[in-house]
Amino acid sequence: MGKHNDLGKLGEQKAVDFLLQEGYEICSRNYRYLKGEIDIIAKKEDMLCIVEVKSRTSGFFEAISDTINKKKIGLLVTTANHYVEENELDADVRFDVITVINDKGKFSIEHLENAFYHF
Repeated sequence: MGKHNDLGKLGEQKAVDFLLQEGYEICSRNYRYLKGEIDIIAKKEDMLCIVEVKSRTSGFFEAISDTINKKKIGLLVTTANHYVEENELDADVRFDVITVINDKGKFSIEHLENAFYHF
């Protein structure tokens, strides 16, 4: 497995740990439907959060809007819709992005709620 895959897995775990500390319940990880995949599906109160995790090393600066394009957003929406229907949920859905930055073993986390409204 490449180093970028290792960082991605570690970043997803850091994001899960962060969400748990913030009072979220983790419903699913790496949920797949057709060509789409949701990194984390979490719930807090009555809000279902679809979370895309982006892990980076310090010094790698690319705008999140450049990494999550319209096609990716469409796949996330389709996959989230399938999850909601499959589980017969009646919940509000929010799309978030968590960025995990690794600076020589020190991790920082940014949580952008309602991320797609910012693009």
